Amino acid sequence: MSKEIKELQKRWNSMMESVHSNPHVVAFMNSRVGRYLDDHPFVALSLLIFMAASAIPIAFFLLFVAVTAVTACVGVILMEGLLISLGGVTLFCVLGGLGMLSLAVSGVLSVCYMSLTTLLNYWPVPNSLSKKEITNGSAFLPSSPPDLDQDAANKKSE
Repeated sequence: MSKEIKELQKRWNSMMESVHSNPHVVAFMNSRVGRYLDDHPFVALSLLIFMAASAIPIAFFLLFVAVTAVTACVGVILMEGLLISLGGVTLFCVLGGLGMLSLAVSGVLSVCYMSLTTLLNYWPVPNSLSKKEITNGSAFLPSSPPDLDQDAANKKSE
């Protein structure tokens, strides 16, 4: 045998010795499953190949789960932020509309008040009423019921 193969065999034996001296490996080999796999090398090799071949799909699946979870969390945070922003803009629009509506109603009522007071200032007042009666408002309250029918009033006086 060549020198390189002997060197390779020596390194392989030292590595296997370190594996067999590991306390976890010793505990596994003393268990029931370890003794069964030691007695049945074909089953042990099949199990080893299955574990090695399934490591890559399992790793991809776990990566997919992690990426999906992170994406879902970020998506929920972004969706919540978007909804809060939309709610704030809606509230701002509603309050702005209410403010403009209140200004418009206030303006209309002020114009009506100013117009009515101006009209009432120019309303002709009978000369028979005194300024004091007009100010108190007693001139507008009748002391006796008005006579609507002049003929009926004349018949009563006869």
